[in-house]
Amino acid sequence: MNKTIILKKRPVGRPTLEDFEFQETSVAPTLSDGELLLETKYISVDPYLRGRMSDAKSYVPPFEVGQPISSGVVAEVIASKNTDFKEGDFVSGLLEWKTQQVSDGKGLQKVSKDKAPLSAYLGVVGMTGLTAFLGLHEIGKPKAGETLVVSGAAGAVGSVVGQIGKILGLTVIGIAGSDEKTEMLTSEFGFDHAINYKTTDDMKAAIEKVAPNGIDIYFDNVGGPISDAVLFNINRFARIIICGAISVYNNTETPKGLAVQPFLVKNSALMQGFIVSNYADKFPQAIGQLAQWLQEGKLKYKETVVEGFDNTPQAFIDLFDGKNKGKMVVKI
Repeated sequence: MNKTIILKKRPVGRPTLEDFEFQETSVAPTLSDGELLLETKYISVDPYLRGRMSDAKSYVPPFEVGQPISSGVVAEVIASKNTDFKEGDFVSGLLEWKTQQVSDGKGLQKVSKDKAPLSAYLGVVGMTGLTAFLGLHEIGKPKAGETLVVSGAAGAVGSVVGQIGKILGLTVIGIAGSDEKTEMLTSEFGFDHAINYKTTDDMKAAIEKVAPNGIDIYFDNVGGPISDAVLFNINRFARIIICGAISVYNNTETPKGLAVQPFLVKNSALMQGFIVSNYADKFPQAIGQLAQWLQEGKLKYKETVVEGFDNTPQAFIDLFDGKNKGKMVVKI
C-alpha cells in the first residue's frame, strides 16, 4: 500500500489541513517496459503551490480536486524496466505527493548524493537556485557596486539571491520577518544590512537609511506594502524583478496598493515578472555555476527539514507563517 495526498477542496484564504486528504492506493505490482518504480525521499513545499490550488487562470494548470498534489521531489529508483535508469539511482523531478509511484522517466534528472546532499537538488542546486540565479542575471543584470534589495530574504530563493549579489560585488539589503532571521542574513549569508519588517513602523524610511544611494535592483518575493515602500527608493533605470507575492496569495479580495506607473516612468525603471522555465535553455550553465560556488564555499544554504510524509500539508501551511528559514523540505 502507498500513501497519497490529494487536494480535497480548494482553499478559501489561508489553506488548512481540512483542504487535504490522505488516501491509500496500490503500487503497480509489475512494471511495463520503460517504467520505473520510485520511492520518495524528499518533497519540496513552495508558496507557488497555493496558486495551483485555486482555479484561477495562471501559468500552469490548477490542481484538480480529488487528485494528487505534485511538486519537486527527490526519489530513489527501487525497480526499473527503463534503460536510462537503474535500481539505486536517485532522481529529481515534478512528481506527485506519494510515498511510491510509477514513472515513465520523462522529466526526471539523475542526481548524485556525492556532489551535494539530496535535499539540495530541491533547493540551492535545484529550482530554488535556478530561480534566484536566472531572475537576478536575466532581468536584474547586476553590475558591481550597485545596490540590491531582496524581500522574503530569509526564504529559499531570497537567501540565495542575496548571496549571489554579494559574489557579484553588490551591496545587499534583505527584508525578513524576525530578528532571528535578519541576524542570520547578515551573520551567515553575508548581507550588508537586514530589516525586520514586523518591528519597523516606517519601511520607506528604514530602507532609505540603509540604502542612502538608492536601489538599483529589487528582487520581489512578497509584494504588498513592503514592495510599495521599496518603490519610493528606486534609482533611475532600476530593475524590479517580480518572482512572487506571498503576502497576497491567500487574499480573498483584490489587494490594493500603490499605482506603480508613476514610479516606473519617473525613474525609467523596468518591472518584469518571470517564471524560471522561461530560461530553461540556460539551466545547465546555471546549475554548473551554482554547484561550483557551493563546492567553493561561496554559496551557503539553509533548510528547514520537516520529518514524515504525513506532515507535508502542515509544512506547506507553515510557509505562510514564515516558519521556514531557507528552503522548506519534507524528509520521508
